[in-house]
Amino acid sequence: MEKIIQISSGKGPLECQYVVAKVLKVFLEETKQENLEYEILHRVCGDENLSLKSVTIRLTGKNTSIFLKNWLGSICWIGKSTFRKLHKRSNWFIGIFEIKTLEKIEFNEKDIQFQTTRSQGSGGQNVNKVNTAVRATHLPTKISVFAQDTRSQLENKKLATARLKEKYKNFELQQLEQQLQETWFSQSQLERGNPVKTFTGKDFKKNETNPSFKKKRIVLKNELKNYRNELN
Repeated sequence: MEKIIQISSGKGPLECQYVVAKVLKVFLEETKQENLEYEILHRVCGDENLSLKSVTIRLTGKNTSIFLKNWLGSICWIGKSTFRKLHKRSNWFIGIFEIKTLEKIEFNEKDIQFQTTRSQGSGGQNVNKVNTAVRATHLPTKISVFAQDTRSQLENKKLATARLKEKYKNFELQQLEQQLQETWFSQSQLERGNPVKTFTGKDFKKNETNPSFKKKRIVLKNELKNYRNELN
């Protein structure tokens, strides 16, 4: 299963960009522990070294959806600003969002339509007499290229196919970048409160204490103490 997610500081201040970089490190460490594969597709560097405004990651693996259930949403870091020592704020929020996977159009050479035409420009008397130039069109995407580099129609077909594949890769990248830009604007206002994960301190330890269990343990200790006193 494949998922694409974005870790974003939204319109948060520099501290949030710092948190994105720190959370990214923890996130990738956990993906390795879960035997998931990842690929960083796109990143936007922050305003200071070792900070990130956003990073987009492709995850693949059997339990990707289960893994992401504990990550998607707002993430909180509780700590003092590393850039503004006197700043009173201590809660900083970032977000992790899933990006809808682009509809994948597989590149298949069977979907290429070739049209031959006479070459243009200088090149001798035979240039304009034989249909050696080739226009190749990828029908599903309507991407088109032209090749007239050689006097061989077969060689020009090979060149046109190679150029079409390269242009298709750029087409996919442009689509992804456009979607990332749309996601950036739609998620620019991060939800504050009710974080799915909370980190504390400069070492970014996860704050997963369960105060309710601690209280129950104290109650049980007191009851046991009272019971022993009654026996005595």
